[in-house]
Order: sequence, then structure tokens, then C-alpha cells
Amino acid sequence: MWSSGAIALEKVGHRAPAESSNLTVVFVSTGLGREYALAFAERGASVVVNDLGGNAKGGGKSSAAADKVVEEIRAKGGKAVANYDSVEDGEKLIQSALKEFGRIGECCVIYNVFAGFLFVFQDLIHRIHLRGSFLVTRAAWDHMKKQKFGRIIMTTSAAGIYGNFGQSNYSAAKLGLLGLANTLAIEGSKHNIYCNTIAPVAGSRLTETVMPPDLVASLKPEYVAPLVLWLCHEQCQENGGLFEVGAGWVGKLRWERSQGQIMRQKSRPMTPEAVRDQWDKICDFTDATKPTTIQESLQASVSVLTKIDAAFLSSFSPSVSHLLSFSPFLPLPPPLPQALAVGQKLPVSTFNFNHTQCILYALGVGMSTKDPDHLRFLYEGHPDFSCLPTFGVIPSQAAMMDGGLASIPGLNIDFTQVLHGEQYLEFYRPLPTSGTLTSEATIADVLDKGSGAVILLDVNTYSGGELICYNQFSVFVVGAGRFGGTRTSAKAKAPLPPPKRAPDAVVTDCTTRDQAALYRLSGDWNPLHIDPGFAAMGGEAPILHGLCSFGFAARHVLKQFANNDPSRFKAIKVRFAKPVMPGQSLQTAMWKEGSRIHIECKVKETSDVVLSGAYVDLHQAAEASASVSAQGGRLQSDLVFTEIGRRISEVGPELVKKVNAVFGWEITKEGKTAAQWTIDLKNGAGSLQKGPYGGKVDVTFTVADEDFMEVVQGKLNPQKAFFSGKLKVRGNIMLSQKLEVILKDYAKL
Repeated sequence: MWSSGAIALEKVGHRAPAESSNLTVVFVSTGLGREYALAFAERGASVVVNDLGGNAKGGGKSSAAADKVVEEIRAKGGKAVANYDSVEDGEKLIQSALKEFGRIGECCVIYNVFAGFLFVFQDLIHRIHLRGSFLVTRAAWDHMKKQKFGRIIMTTSAAGIYGNFGQSNYSAAKLGLLGLANTLAIEGSKHNIYCNTIAPVAGSRLTETVMPPDLVASLKPEYVAPLVLWLCHEQCQENGGLFEVGAGWVGKLRWERSQGQIMRQKSRPMTPEAVRDQWDKICDFTDATKPTTIQESLQASVSVLTKIDAAFLSSFSPSVSHLLSFSPFLPLPPPLPQALAVGQKLPVSTFNFNHTQCILYALGVGMSTKDPDHLRFLYEGHPDFSCLPTFGVIPSQAAMMDGGLASIPGLNIDFTQVLHGEQYLEFYRPLPTSGTLTSEATIADVLDKGSGAVILLDVNTYSGGELICYNQFSVFVVGAGRFGGTRTSAKAKAPLPPPKRAPDAVVTDCTTRDQAALYRLSGDWNPLHIDPGFAAMGGEAPILHGLCSFGFAARHVLKQFANNDPSRFKAIKVRFAKPVMPGQSLQTAMWKEGSRIHIECKVKETSDVVLSGAYVDLHQAAEASASVSAQGGRLQSDLVFTEIGRRISEVGPELVKKVNAVFGWEITKEGKTAAQWTIDLKNGAGSLQKGPYGGKVDVTFTVADEDFMEVVQGKLNPQKAFFSGKLKVRGNIMLSQKLEVILKDYAKL
């Protein structure tokens, strides 16, 4: 009986593929295994040669085969030790390396199993090939994870890939190895453990009984070993690959799937006759797709549901933050006609909101009353209550959420294939904390990326007729490329790499287990972020919204470099690189370059970059102040206070007797104090003063210019304004009852 072999690779910096010093390897001692052992030892590897010494029929036992290879390696100055354990004792194989060489370091595992498949029972075949491979991998896996490096090579066979007469047991075991390897590739990738599979054709003790001698001689094992060495090297980034190799030739295999044919309609069941009648189309590989993941495979069924069942489609309406975590290559409608789509406008969307939505959004991106600096974004009664700048994506995303893209001629896309790739947001005015915003969206461009299409969606958001902010959504539609369009566009807001130096600041923030559940209340209802069953279709648990991470990073910059002043926030650009799981910690590194803050956001626990090529542009403090001052001259309330001053000059003494108080007013415009007034109805004959008051003020009112006008015209009850957060009061709140006397009875407004 032959045993399997494993090789553990010690990472040695950026060496050439031919250099592999400080390796520990475990190999079968003949055929390909012998060739691997000699090749790695020649390049500085420490080798454990594993062989039970059985014959081609799986019987017998001898140490001679392993000892012979060890002697050959040592004679050339190499390091080697023999091991005679079965692969079912995988721990013993790994312990041999540890005992002889002290450590196995950062690992790479190769399986090269041969057995006399014509002469042994099915159970033995599976024990040696499949179970033995699993056990050796399990023994080395924790070492690989600890070292954050591993390379695993499984050896399958053409009999497993294609099948072969009389080899059902062997074929099943060999294809099982491929399935094992594919799963290890997925599970190991985040630990820098890559797994690939080879199907070699080489002369051996087995093939010499079924092949002509000349052919066996030409299929030398040394024609296979170079591929194995490269796949084991740290510079090789191949993962989950399947390769046929032999006689000096190497080729990669992949799955292929026909476009297929839908066999049913919503009101008509699927029948065997329908399958029979469409058989040619089912088996037609014209324009075949090439799925590489289980997610891409599952999406064929999801795509059918979205085409047939309108109710399912509505529940699957696109999210603007990582609509789906999987990337399907599915049967598509006709390619995107770029010329038809570019310049098309989406239906205008309207967004009504008040302080509640502003506060809910701030909580959704991680703000907390634990931090006193956050209170201005969480409490409507705060004198500087403001809306977080990145709230600007919320009113504009309605163009995406409400199916607006589906109304555009030429954009006949399946929304289950949409991924949110990048986001740009720029401000022209600070966001108000309440009101009605209108968004107008236009298809700026459609780019052909080959594997998919990128839609650039420009959205301008207005308050009244005034432009507040501009968003650019970069949406990737998987599988919709190759329509002959351009790959780049001057209209795209490009991401930028950070400077190559240490960051100026790093902020770490913990998301909560319920972060996605909270953020979705701002309007992104995609079940991917809340429903475990739905998320499992993509092979994951519910993930955090990309725009939630976007909000976390932006407020880190706002606090670190702008003293939480939203008026200084000019623009932000990010690229969404990887998803975040709720409960993970976000770590934002920041580099200040003038008024631009470059940022890179990682998951602290995994070091995965989740926001890349990102930056925030800030206004200088002087610019922000100048902007607010300029707005002060355009206040509607100026006319009201002028009229109040005129009335005080006429009936001031009478007002002083009735009111007996000093009132301060802070009039805001777009979230910033734009004017200050003091109405003194306590001293002398009364007076009106513009600007800060030198004495003591009994009560101070803070209100937006437009809300002030609503109050003085009787359209907004002062009490309702207070409880809705539009009117903020400091000092003796009971004096607010005398507002009507001032604003209505005497000002005659």
C-alpha cells in the first residue's frame, strides 16, 4: 500500500521560484513523490520522505524505498529523514517534521497518492486517497493558520475528472479530492493558505504496466515537478485551480455551462415534454458561461425567479451598498447598448425628512452618546444640532432603490447581478436637518470592463431650487460587459492611493452585532444585510452595508481633522473593496495632504481592506466661516427683526411692562449660525440689537431662517416647533409663552 505525501514550505521573503530554503517536506519515495522530494531538497528544503514501502497492489511493507531517497538527498548535502507511517496517521507525519527539524514553519502541503486500484477494495481506496489526504491536511492546517501562510497541492486524476471504465471507486475518490481542494481554497484564502489541484500524467510503477515502455520513458516525473514548485511558492497567487500536466505541457481546466433555457412560466408548470422540446437549446454551448463559485451556480436559479416571479423581484430590489455579495455570471438579456443609455434621466425622486432621520442615520453609522462630541448629531435640542454630511447619500439613493434604472432604455439588466463598486459625494451647501429634497439622476456613462459593465449614475440633490449635493454611484453589473464600449471615462471620479508613508492618524471603531439592522432603517432594505437565510445564498452571514462603513470612515475624518464641523466637509470618494461583518472593528488610517485627507479602512480582526483609494476633501476653517457669513445677508428673518425694531421704538415701554425679559435669537442657515439678534424688553424703553448681547440674556432661541418665518406667519405653532426640534430653547423656557406677544400682537406680522 502506498501512502500520501505532504510538503510544508517555509516562507523566505521574495525569492525566485527556484529558491526554497528552510522547507520541510513529506513525500512518497518513488515516481512523482521522489521527484518532488529531490527537487525541493536541491533548493534547500528539509525533507521528510514518507513511504510505507508497499507494492503496486497495495500489499507488503518496507522501509527501503523511503530510506533510499533519504540517502540520495543526504549524499547531495541535503536534509532528509524517513517516515513509515500511514497517511491515516497524519499527525505522525507532521510530528516527524517537528521532531527532526524543530518546526515546519509556514506550510505547503502536497498530496501525491498512488494505489493499486485494480487490486484493493473500495473502502481502502477512499481511506488512502480521500480520507488520508484530509487527515494530513488537518494535521498541518493549524500550523498554516498560525504562520499566515500555506500552499496545498492535491493530486487528482483524469479518471476522477472524466471517469474511466472499471475505476468507479478510484474515480470517486479522486474527484472527491478535487472537491476537498476547492473548499480548502475558499476557507484558507483569508489566512493566505492557497490550495490547487493537479492531474499529472507521468511514468510510474503503475503506468508502466499499462503503457508502452517508450511512452513511460517520455512521461518523466521531472516534467511535472516544476509546476508543483511554482504553485508552492509564496509569489504564486493561484488559488482553487485545476491543472493537467505531463510531458512538459501544463494546461488549466475550468467548468463551462450552457446558457440553458427556462422551462416554465409563472402560470404554466414545467413538464418533461418541455424539457424534451428544448433539449438542443439546453445543450447548446454557444456563448457558454464559466461559473467559478457556488454563488455563481446558485444565481442561475435566482435569475429565473427574478424573470418569472414579479413578487420575488420586488423583494430583491437593488441595494446601493453591495446589493449582493456574490458575483453571478448568468444568462443575460442583450448587452447594454451604451449609446442608448448615456444621458438618459431617471424619474425625479423626492425625500421628506426631519431631525428623526438625521439622528437615526447618525446612530446607524456608529455615533453614540458615550462620546460628548457626538451629541450635536444625536440631539435635536443641541445648540449646534447638525446632520452628518454622509447623510447626503440617503436622499439620492432613492433613484436606485425605487427601480429607476429599470426605466432607462438600453439598461435591460438583472438587478441580482448589481454590485456597488464606488461612491463619490460632494457638497455645495451644508445639509439642512429637515425639509424636502429633490434628486435628479442621469446616466453619465456606461463602461465596458469585459467581465461586466460599470454604470456611472450622477445624482444632483436640491433643496428648493438650490443645489445641495452631488453623488456619483459607480455600479458594476456582472456579466454585462463585452458590448464594445470604452473601459474608462473622463466623467468618472477616480479613486486615489494613499501616500507611501505612515498615516498621520488611525482611528478604530467597533461595529455592533446589530449595526446592519440599525443602518437599514435609513432606507436600504436589502435582505442581504438582515436575513440569514437570504445571505446564505451567497455563502455568507448577513453583511454590513458598504455605505455604513463609508459613514464610519467619514465621521472619523470629520472628528480628527475638522473638529466635527460639517460645514467644512466638501467631498468624499471611496471604492468598496470587501464586505464587513457586523460586530467587526473598523480601523481608519488617515494621511493629511493639504486640504485632502487620504483614507484606507480595514477590518481590524482580519486586516482586510474594505475601503480603498478613498479620500475626503475639506474646506479650510476660514472658507467655511466666509460661506456662512455670505449667507447671513440673504436671510428672510432680517426683514422681520427690522419690523420688530420699528415696533419697539413705537411701543417699547408698554412691551417692557408686559414682557420684562431679554430674548436672544440665533438664526441658522444650512446648519450654521448666520445671524444673532437680542430683543431687550426688560431695560429702559426696550431695544433691538444685532449681534451678540453684552449683558445677561433670559432665554435664547435657535431656529432656522425658514422655520422662523413659518412661526412668525402663524403657519407653525411655536410649541410644535419646539417639540419637533425646529425651535431650540436655552434658559427660562417659560418665557417662550410670550413669543406670541412679541411676534404677533405687537409686530403685526
